Amino acid sequence: MRLSSFWQLMADEFGPGYSKVLARDLVLGELGQRSAAEALEDGVDPKEVWFAVCRAQDVPEARWWGEDRPPRG
Repeated sequence: MRLSSFWQLMADEFGPGYSKVLARDLVLGELGQRSAAEALEDGVDPKEVWFAVCRAQDVPEARWWGEDRPPRG
């Protein structure tokens, strides 16, 4: 997963403003007591970070892959 996809999923699920706050402030135990932003800065795969956020925030698994979007053309 690309970093841009991570941020798009975050914005789609939590809103563009709150997603940045959540990424900065939510400490995730499964990422070594780091926030999502810290984990990304440390080189953790964005997909691993996204799934950790989903689990921590009880996002239903049906939404873990985001909204269906038409292909770019």
